[in-house]
Amino acid sequence: MHHFHPPTSMAKRPCSVPSSAVTFSTITANPKRLPNMNHELDSLLQTFLCLADSPTLSLELSLERILESFPCDADQSLLTDRALKFGTILIEAAKRSARKRSSKHNSLTWPLPSDLTIKVFSLLDTQSLCYAAASCSMFQKCAMDPLCYANIDLTTVVPKVNNAVVSTMIQRAGKSLQSLKLGIVPGPISSPGSCQPLVYSIRNSLDFSNFSWNDKKTRQGKESSILTRSCLNPLSGESSAAGTLLRRLHLYNIERLDNTSLCGALSACPSLLDLEIVGLHVELKQTLVSVSMNCPLIERLFFESSKTGRDDSLKSSTCMDLVNFCPNLTSLALRGFKLQDCKVRILVKGFQKLKYVDFSTSYSITGNFLRNLGGAAGGNLLEVVILRDCMHLKEMEVARLLTVVLAGDYKFLRHLDISNREGLASEGDWYHRCYNSSIIPIKQVLEARPDMCLLAEFPSEGSFVEIEQMVDSDLGSDIGWHPPLIIHSSSSSDDSFFISSESSYTSDQSSGNEEGQDSGYVVHEESADEVDFLSSR
Repeated sequence: MHHFHPPTSMAKRPCSVPSSAVTFSTITANPKRLPNMNHELDSLLQTFLCLADSPTLSLELSLERILESFPCDADQSLLTDRALKFGTILIEAAKRSARKRSSKHNSLTWPLPSDLTIKVFSLLDTQSLCYAAASCSMFQKCAMDPLCYANIDLTTVVPKVNNAVVSTMIQRAGKSLQSLKLGIVPGPISSPGSCQPLVYSIRNSLDFSNFSWNDKKTRQGKESSILTRSCLNPLSGESSAAGTLLRRLHLYNIERLDNTSLCGALSACPSLLDLEIVGLHVELKQTLVSVSMNCPLIERLFFESSKTGRDDSLKSSTCMDLVNFCPNLTSLALRGFKLQDCKVRILVKGFQKLKYVDFSTSYSITGNFLRNLGGAAGGNLLEVVILRDCMHLKEMEVARLLTVVLAGDYKFLRHLDISNREGLASEGDWYHRCYNSSIIPIKQVLEARPDMCLLAEFPSEGSFVEIEQMVDSDLGSDIGWHPPLIIHSSSSSDDSFFISSESSYTSDQSSGNEEGQDSGYVVHEESADEVDFLSSR
């Protein structure tokens, strides 16, 4: 009895096959009748491959004749399916063989052994490494070595990286991870000594060419290209293996990363030497407390606020803990925070190895913290001091600083930036701005210290200086708008100007260091801490 297969297409005629006929279905139903010797199969396949040079029409006619030899329509359909399947299998096998041959060829022609190839790959940036891994299987195998992911750089100009990518890279690195850079950088990372702001907001960015707000929303079947608060979780997973030997951590403008997530990541990085935080919505005090507790080896700390002048959380006790528990700090940058001189002095005087300080765009700093420093009292190793655009920086304090430089203090100082787009504050009234001071010995310092770079850039007389609008639509009520700052020449002073309209200064009329000039009583520098202490009782 013959068994008929269900047809894959509508039958055109019934099958009427003599019992003595051998159909395709009866052959395939009995695998034992197929050649079972490898050499026979190889010989058969080789003969079949030789037909590749035959005219296409001949092959088509041959296949038609074979189909016609089977009168049953179901068997013809099955034979057609088998031909298609066999062709697909043969194509895939040929592709795999070609890749193996290419890989073998690359292995023979590539001049470097695998260990040196891995060393070369470890010097590539993350994107170039991924491109190399995709080029051939030999490179892919080498690129999977953990050493190639020791320095992970996933910074982008617009959001392109999500948590899954970060997790994959960190897992590949394992305990070899030494450096991790994440987030959105609006442009090339500035060199040391530069005051280029790195704070970035998607809503304020002018470059929308490659970004759609739809990418911010997690859609079904497609992961978001936004890093979330859990993006650093792989550092603390698996008994903190990945973060144990991490030396460098740079985080840029990750809007959803909060205090808890950052502090959790820092707790997993006891070997951290270099920490850079830009544009994160995290508190200065809490972050420094976490650094003091978890990162005793840290040598460089760069922290730029996402809300210029709004974060005044720093306490004197926090400064002292940082000095005591992180004695190896040589580079400190706290940009855009509200910092009182007394607290800055604790830091500058306390760190015995400090060479680089940057307090650009910080509020409340008058320059008073530099008094009696630069010698045995501390700060004698300072090489770079950047006080650019510090709102309350006083003309008299800058003059005192340069005077002691002329006297021989700050022997190692090679870069000083006192530039201010709104001028320096006068001694008696910080609303009275000075732009061309005659009491600051700039020329004398440059003559006495020709190796020193002294930047003192101020607006010209009668110029209009517009305050950078610090409005973020996400912060709304937190940051108000201020009208443009208009500077007029003052008849009472030869080299200074006064402000006639409201400006950004009106948002903070007290520098936190003034000595009660208008109020008739002395405001102590530690009053902010004392108020916090009394309010908590």
